[in-house]
Amino acid sequence: MASLLEAIAGTGDGSGPDAQLPHSPAGWTRASALRAAQQEGLKLGDDHWRTVRALQEYYARHEDIAVNMRELHDALDELFHDKGGLKYLYQLFPGGPVAQGCRVAGLKAPAGATDRGFGSVM
Repeated sequence: MASLLEAIAGTGDGSGPDAQLPHSPAGWTRASALRAAQQEGLKLGDDHWRTVRALQEYYARHEDIAVNMRELHDALDELFHDKGGLKYLYQLFPGGPVAQGCRVAGLKAPAGATDRGFGSVM
């Protein structure tokens, strides 16, 4: 899991598979991420891409088992600890770093990440 915390810098033209994002899902490109981000009202910066890479790597490492929402949250919190952790990530992804981040990264958000009724009285 240590490599989840490593940042992979780089850019691509957005038209095909990206060597800087080796764990991206089949058919996903930077262009599709930019379209998803635009629909979400986000302008992607370096830390957005860093989050996308971390999410894609986490999913690739856990493809045979269910994604653990708490473990994923903790890993992202640690990755961005120097900038404020989850508080900073919620500034980047106001819709939630896991839920909104997964949509941009071309991944299915884990159970609990998108349940609007969770923790509230509905």
